[in-house]
Amino acid sequence: MKTVHVVCKHDKKDALEIAGEIIRRFGDGNRIVLEEEAASRMGYADKFEREHVGEGADVIVVLGGDGTLLSVSRHGKGSDVPIVGVNLGGLGFLTEISVEEFATTLDKVLKDDFTISKRSMLDVRVVRDGDPIFDITILNDAVITKDALARIIDIETYVNEEYLTTYKADGLIVSTPTGATGYSMAAGGPLIYPTLANLIVTPICPHTLTNRPIILPESVVIRAVLKSMNEKVILTLDGQVGFPLEYADEVTVKKSSHFVHLVKSSSRGYFEILRTKLKWGER
Repeated sequence: MKTVHVVCKHDKKDALEIAGEIIRRFGDGNRIVLEEEAASRMGYADKFEREHVGEGADVIVVLGGDGTLLSVSRHGKGSDVPIVGVNLGGLGFLTEISVEEFATTLDKVLKDDFTISKRSMLDVRVVRDGDPIFDITILNDAVITKDALARIIDIETYVNEEYLTTYKADGLIVSTPTGATGYSMAAGGPLIYPTLANLIVTPICPHTLTNRPIILPESVVIRAVLKSMNEKVILTLDGQVGFPLEYADEVTVKKSSHFVHLVKSSSRGYFEILRTKLKWGER
């Protein structure tokens, strides 16, 4: 018997319908456990809290979009549990399993017949007056950005304590290769094959037009120091968690020891997903 944790996007009715199908099709001989909100809506007794996703599970099924999977990746860090991401959202770079193929894919996973895409994560820390005040591990990106009405901000940036530059920009993005197709790409950053472990530094609307994104090796530690006073600046993690920054705060980013293990689609490869989602070749 295998234990399956099922996470549903909260506002998706079809996610609950698929969760019910998983219970019916795979509940005989396996233990199907639903996230507590979905379990409550369905009147299902066997449940878990999002903070404990993956604990004691053999596989995690995410029914939603990339945002739901990003949340699961943060809460489930440290586990090697494979994640089946079923795309019920928009682009779906992370949740690459289609609704049509999810049942076949899950059946193969429960029979240990599947391939993993191993994705690196980032450890992010905020230091204020020499003391760490915030720590988090993320999958996509860490973004330092100004308030909509604030002026351009100065971000003094170091790589392994070697001075890189002081970005004068609307902000700065540090992303994983997985996060390369997110905010970094929108800001002009490069695409990187997602199983690599590089770090990408991308300025947002830099005042100096020669400032360009830079790809760094996985071994580096990036330190960004906020040098603007009296400006409203926020650190956003995976587009979901926010932390307000103050003058002279230091944000350090490095590759984490944790990974996310995504089950690959058996019918579509990474390049097909790029072509489809980014509409390459269309006129």
